[in-house]
Amino acid sequence: MTLNDFHRNFRSDVQTVINERVEAGEGPFPSDELVFAELVMRHMEDAGLCEPATICHWSGTIGNAKLRITGYALSADETGLDLFVTHYFGTDELVELKDSDAIATANEGVRFLFRASRGNLDARIDPTHPVRELVATIRSRWAELDRLRVILVTDGHTKNKRFASKEHEGKIIAVESVDVERLLRHTEGKPRDELAVSFVQTIGRVLPCVHVPDPDADYEYVLTAIPGKVLWSLYRDFNTSLLEANVRTYLGAKKTVNRGIVETLRSEPEHFLAFNNGLVLVCDEAKFERGADGNIGLSFLKGVQIVNGGQTTSTIYFASRDDKGIDLSHVMVPAKIIILKGSQDEARERLISNVSRYANSQTAVKMSDLSANRPFHVQLEKLADDTWCPDGATKWFYERAAGAYNVMLLREGTTPAKRRKLMETASPKRKLSKNDIAKYHEAWRGKPNQVALAGEKNFSAFMAALDEDPTIVPNPLDARWYRAMIAKVILFKAVESIIKTREAKETFRQGWVNIATYVVAAVADRLGDQLDLEQIWLKQGVSPALEKLLWDWALVVNAEFARIAPGQQVSEVAKRAETWAAIRKVRFPDRVAKIPELRSA
Repeated sequence: MTLNDFHRNFRSDVQTVINERVEAGEGPFPSDELVFAELVMRHMEDAGLCEPATICHWSGTIGNAKLRITGYALSADETGLDLFVTHYFGTDELVELKDSDAIATANEGVRFLFRASRGNLDARIDPTHPVRELVATIRSRWAELDRLRVILVTDGHTKNKRFASKEHEGKIIAVESVDVERLLRHTEGKPRDELAVSFVQTIGRVLPCVHVPDPDADYEYVLTAIPGKVLWSLYRDFNTSLLEANVRTYLGAKKTVNRGIVETLRSEPEHFLAFNNGLVLVCDEAKFERGADGNIGLSFLKGVQIVNGGQTTSTIYFASRDDKGIDLSHVMVPAKIIILKGSQDEARERLISNVSRYANSQTAVKMSDLSANRPFHVQLEKLADDTWCPDGATKWFYERAAGAYNVMLLREGTTPAKRRKLMETASPKRKLSKNDIAKYHEAWRGKPNQVALAGEKNFSAFMAALDEDPTIVPNPLDARWYRAMIAKVILFKAVESIIKTREAKETFRQGWVNIATYVVAAVADRLGDQLDLEQIWLKQGVSPALEKLLWDWALVVNAEFARIAPGQQVSEVAKRAETWAAIRKVRFPDRVAKIPELRSA
């Protein structure tokens, strides 16, 4: 697919989402620009490029300086923050965005960050505007924030994707763009293209290495040692996307192995190379140059993924972040690098999977940790593909692998008419990711404070729960369970929809997902046995009477959040177990009208 074709398709997707929301009664708001930004942020979240993001549009002027943001994403530990700023053309044809204009737009977000950190914005922002929550967080958490990015989101095309970083009060703010080309790269399954490092540029020299080429194999082999500072900067710049092929997330410094890493970093950094087992990496491209000693060395890697050693990498980053006494200048980490040679994407990904699998088998990682290939996800994907909605013409789409929906559109939507037909059959609003299923399932299971952890944390907890108690879901999954699961999704989306209308936003000013989560958990807790989920599946919606009940209960949940922690962020209050304990004790309004979906008690 050409860049221009992808641009036109993405623009069509934006219009489709807007039309769906207008039909759902949300009115003409949000604008094309904000819907575009929302889709891009969701795409980035699915690709592992950012945490779950929040649309939060604000603009202002201080003196002659323009300030603006369109959204933000705060990491679960509140040490990383991404600010998004849009440069939207809204044109049918792809437009080139000059680097100077891209930087000028991004600087509006940089200024916002600087002013918010100094406490200079409070008096200039309406107290009821949702951005006040973000400003308060930046000011109160400024000392702890150490991964800062301003991301330009554009429907144009930028020559560069990363620009010169900014520095403010000793903190580095990375500036980058997500344009149509970068979106296409991820959609086509080539996100690793941007995970690149030049050792010559980073440390001023090539890395000494042993290079073992094999013309008959589908890979080449390199053995080297990577400076700790290089790993630190890679993790800072790319975060968990660097570990995409790794089967683990960071387990924390209390893990026995990680404690040993931290202790070595503190007391014997020069012995790190001798004590550590090292990393296994795969890459799509490598370059070699002669060093100052005349020997061939490793100069450049592109498409880098760490498949074993994620704990080492993340521990080096977090340990040096939290303990300023740690000096990485003497830390070297042994590394085995597999350079992929095959041109077939499936074969390359299979090799990566096997390298990851066998490299990690030395430390007893369960095969179930390779989550996308777990029977639960494979079976759910098949059920979604085989099960038609009651109208016989539409389906829900389960995205077992990130980007599978867009890949389906690219593969089968070879003409505008075919693409429209595919999107009518499986609408974007009926696309469900693994994290989505974890959110909806666990909300209904009475875990709203866990769901509030969002993204990977809630997903990991859901997977762990399935390991501990496989009876949580039937094995194998069946059509009845699937229909009930989709009914829970519909119920959740119904709550979100009614509290995000233009009129409702006067009452529900923030935390819509969290409010919806707690309402669904309360419904499951109080009415779960009485609710006929099959009826919701058959209607693919909820009745006006049930919608009225959900609205009344949402008002109660919203008021309870305000009572429990007045002035605090709903997203933070929602993570507390005591919040759910308090809401479980609240009296919810009794139903007045007959609700078709409720069986008699």
